[in-house]
Amino acid sequence: MPVEFISLAYPNASTEVNPIPGAGIDPDYLERYARALDDYDFNYTLVPYSSAHFDPFGIGATIAAVTKKLKIIIAVRPNLAYPTVVAKALATLDQLSKGRAVVHFIAGGSDADQQREGDYLTKEQRYARMEEYIRILRRAWASAEPFSWDSEFYTFSQFSNQVRPFNGTSIPVSVGGSSDDAYRVGGALADIFGLWGEPLKDTKDQIERIYAEAARAGRPESDRPRIWVTFRPIVAETEELAWAKAHRILEILQGNKGPGQQNNNSVTPQNVGSQRLLEIAKRGHVQDRALWYPTVTATNARGATTALVGSPQTIADSILDYVDLGAELISIRGYDNLNDVIDYGRYILPLVRNALQKRKEGKEEKQAE
Repeated sequence: MPVEFISLAYPNASTEVNPIPGAGIDPDYLERYARALDDYDFNYTLVPYSSAHFDPFGIGATIAAVTKKLKIIIAVRPNLAYPTVVAKALATLDQLSKGRAVVHFIAGGSDADQQREGDYLTKEQRYARMEEYIRILRRAWASAEPFSWDSEFYTFSQFSNQVRPFNGTSIPVSVGGSSDDAYRVGGALADIFGLWGEPLKDTKDQIERIYAEAARAGRPESDRPRIWVTFRPIVAETEELAWAKAHRILEILQGNKGPGQQNNNSVTPQNVGSQRLLEIAKRGHVQDRALWYPTVTATNARGATTALVGSPQTIADSILDYVDLGAELISIRGYDNLNDVIDYGRYILPLVRNALQKRKEGKEEKQAE
């Protein structure tokens, strides 16, 4: 399949470098942002979830209503709603969008944030629950025939889902993480597996782990999860301008604690993904072509924080390095949400796609000789 691009959905103009305290949903901004993603040929947008922020289904339905091609990835925590309810909600969104719904499962990387919404399971228990949750959703989407369930986390009798996915059988399922449990559950059950941007060698090792878990679960190579890797590109016309821009952003991140950055940077994050990023940051500021780690340490690796810095060609070449490893979905978002989408759409996506098209044509020419 061709490489596809993902962005994050933003309901207002607040950013990490220019936060708007207490900002609510700005419907006009959300529509403009979503239409820009559609116009610049992004393939997906992720509607995130946290205990303190907006309902992703409402945001997702709004995006679906104002776009034509963009797929909407809804982030779901299994503790929030019973799987039978979410199966119908996702299938409803999928019908409304004519097959553009995707679900991204979050087991939960922070006990404290899970407990804010009444979830006191351990991390291991959360992954076991997520595995059960995915299996229930797949069963509910596959057929309208009634079925019952009785296991550790969920029990119900003769549930019949009359709300079918647009294709009649399923909705793509994404899982992310860097722990053994994440690899196991995602390798066995996910259509897509999401990774944060790490150096090429580390990413290759993670991909091999995911593929090994898929094989262990009995999945053939043709059915392995598609790999999704996330970056925060900082791009400008020249290398010099891009690095100057990167350091301006870093200064703001270090001095301006915006939304989601209130925690003490001396506290070690609980989730394995953030721990990995912080450990990798100790190796040096710049790794591979343009992978920049000071944004990781400035934010204590809260979320996807590794940057790619450089001209459009440097960013495109860096992305192609990950494509060569097997990444089929590339998530890119910056620090100036709408303007970055426009820059990426004008200058980066075409470079990557044109390079891949030339590779394809060259391969076809060789085969024809």
